[in-house]
Amino acid sequence: MKFIAIGAVLAGLLAVAFGAFAAHGLKGQLSEDLLATFQTGVQYQMYHALAIMLVFIMYKNSPDTLLLWSASLMLAGIVLFSGSLYALALTQIKWFGPITPLGGICFILGWGSLLVSLIQSMGGEK
Repeated sequence: MKFIAIGAVLAGLLAVAFGAFAAHGLKGQLSEDLLATFQTGVQYQMYHALAIMLVFIMYKNSPDTLLLWSASLMLAGIVLFSGSLYALALTQIKWFGPITPLGGICFILGWGSLLVSLIQSMGGEK
């Protein structure tokens, strides 16, 4: 689980760095559409870095394999979703585009794993 925590913190750090790079280094270098594509990658990366940290805290309090799956899938989602958007924006190579939905699927499965874990941990609670 240490890998997950380090991955989440690194993803957050890189989201801030990439956001600053986009705002200061890419503005004027990329079209508005490509800059927006890059920024979408940054936003999803930061949202999921924070979510992974939450999952890490939850795991420390109540270890559950589904939480490991959730965090791992979200990390994979960051690499595939955000990474493909960065690559698409910077290179304009179109074949990066079809990778993005794979990352989205990882995000959905990660959130789904978190949901199932929460439901199971509540048991008969109302």
